[in-house]
Amino acid sequence: MTYSERAKKKFDAMSSSCTPVLLCLASSSPRRRKILEQVGVPFRIHAPCVEEVRFVSDPIRTVSVNAQAKAEVAHECFPDGAIVAADTVLEFEGRCIGKPASLDEARKLMAMFSGKVHTVLTGLALWASGVEVIVHVETSTVQFRKLDAKDIEAYLYAVNPLDKAGGYDIDQCSEIIIDSFQGSRTNVMGLPIEVVMPWLNQQKII
Repeated sequence: MTYSERAKKKFDAMSSSCTPVLLCLASSSPRRRKILEQVGVPFRIHAPCVEEVRFVSDPIRTVSVNAQAKAEVAHECFPDGAIVAADTVLEFEGRCIGKPASLDEARKLMAMFSGKVHTVLTGLALWASGVEVIVHVETSTVQFRKLDAKDIEAYLYAVNPLDKAGGYDIDQCSEIIIDSFQGSRTNVMGLPIEVVMPWLNQQKII
């Protein structure tokens, strides 16, 4: 039986007994939602109001602290459920880079990444009722193509960069800007499913 089939069976069982969905995604990210939907995991969304921190020279600490803070807020609303919380940043030449604040900043990031490699880090906080929260940081590397101004404008015309770490999405028009990547593709999208799925299985959520 596939993950999707097992998840559907679990969902049907919960629905028939009027039991609430057990999994909470503590994020409003459409990319994280899409990843869970694609593997057929039933979940509900709760976007916690958290003031994110940014440690300029410490991306690992940044994503760990933010993910755990999101999980803690979500856990207050769903104390008996399982929580998946995440935070994603980029590391480039020793700097921690989050979402651009404007299109102009996004253009500068694209030009800065042009022809170079950067690292994408996603901090995960996984918390099930009665179990201590697990914090894990997954990393992937992305090689950008050599971009000219026309490439950058084409990408920014096609994709909204303002809600994405680094100003881009590997799942949208990536052929314009990305040459290659190493590691988890879903990690670059913001939710490394290769880490999440075994944990969900361990917690008997799927």
